[in-house]
Amino acid sequence: MMKISLFLGCLVPNRYPGIEKATGICLESLGIDWKELEGASCCPAPGVFRSFDEPTWLALASRNITLSETDERDVLTICNGCYGSLADANLKLKNNPVLKEQTNSHLSQIGRHFDGTIDVRHIIEFLYSEIGVQKIKETIVRQLDLKVALHYGCHMLKPSSNRATASVEHPSVFDELVEVLGCTSVDYPDKMECCGAGGGVRSALGETALAITEHKLGKIEGADVDCIVEACPFCHMQFDAGQVSLAEKGREFGIPVIHYSQLLALSLGYSPEDVGINLNEMDCSDFCNLLNELKKD
Repeated sequence: MMKISLFLGCLVPNRYPGIEKATGICLESLGIDWKELEGASCCPAPGVFRSFDEPTWLALASRNITLSETDERDVLTICNGCYGSLADANLKLKNNPVLKEQTNSHLSQIGRHFDGTIDVRHIIEFLYSEIGVQKIKETIVRQLDLKVALHYGCHMLKPSSNRATASVEHPSVFDELVEVLGCTSVDYPDKMECCGAGGGVRSALGETALAITEHKLGKIEGADVDCIVEACPFCHMQFDAGQVSLAEKGREFGIPVIHYSQLLALSLGYSPEDVGINLNEMDCSDFCNLLNELKKD
């Protein structure tokens, strides 16, 4: 079994610790050899650092990668943004000797060196290709009869030249991983649209980000689902905290948001409180009650 370093990023430990706990539960239950990537910094955020200062972005991202190179483990991310930053930096440095030399000159000042010996993985791609749908089906202890709206997010799939996913415009890997848990992935208009937060939009143009989120939530609302399932804490926050902001403006949706690690942990027999679904910013008490009722069946 491949050995991995879990890169938590910034948002999960600070705002959604339930996702961190759920991810650990899932990795242990699936028998994966893993450890947290100790000493890691911010990825850094691709929409900010890469856009304004590529050398700084490469130096920060490569430092994180070298920590995992020392342990001879691939990096596993549970965030689309972290994946986009680290995977793209890793490939750029592997394929460009000039950039690699320039970046290593920065890293040498802190005693580190980028070798290009490992890969960066996203948890959805990793579970699908390394563990497989059948192994997950054999490991879970209960089926979840939920109708869900899947949100892939941008960096998981693009740029397509740097991603292992078979189809960018019509992907199915995430849908398959959700449906093996007993859920129904409900199709809806603009399913592949951004959550609104990426590319620095949430930071620089908050109202524009919220308008994009409202548009997408409106499409999901029409699909009549029990919850949104994503695989990125930044998208998670935009849908979760975004619904709180929209409610203050008089537009209420009330659609719970959960990360795939939390959904998988529920299928492994854990309660919604065990994996922190009750810690979302929006009130998820009705959804938690629904999940606890399903657990009794």
